[in-house]
Amino acid sequence: MQITDLSILALLRQPGQQEQGFRLLMKKYGESMYWHIRRIVVSHDDAEDVLQETAICIYKKISQFRGGEDQLKAWLYRIATNESLTLLRSHTRLFMSIDNLNPSLLNTMLSENYMNMEEKEFLLQQKLLTLPTQQRIVFNMRYYDDMSYEEIAKVTGKKVGTLKANYHFARTKIEEELKNIAL
Repeated sequence: MQITDLSILALLRQPGQQEQGFRLLMKKYGESMYWHIRRIVVSHDDAEDVLQETAICIYKKISQFRGGEDQLKAWLYRIATNESLTLLRSHTRLFMSIDNLNPSLLNTMLSENYMNMEEKEFLLQQKLLTLPTQQRIVFNMRYYDDMSYEEIAKVTGKKVGTLKANYHFARTKIEEELKNIAL
């Protein structure tokens, strides 16, 4: 049986079935949310913590969700993205941009077991950490999660034109940097 967003939402809205609906929701989206979070916060331990906070937030707020099945993924990703950014902000000093964490995130990537990746994927991840956070998030959602600009707009609250520009700048910078490396 295929788990559809519509069937999950029906269970979540039915008294006494919310727990089963939530389990199905996490079964369907848990892994993709983990990887979305991990690409933002980099550390496995941080990603696990953020995923747990995301799940708690979803569980508490699911009764407030009024969108249709076409909006569920965007709503989940918005919560996951916000929780990820909250964690990154907690690692910064007052008035410091989270983009200043990129060298630290790169060190985390190098120290964790990213060596299991293929060389090209490892280099891509390194180069992504040179991008501003917003460009990196847009690139990740477009490249890895295959989300449309309209879906990303629902997640980020940004205009489609802004997202297209962010993706274009990110892709151009990554392509330039990867060209300079002999693979």
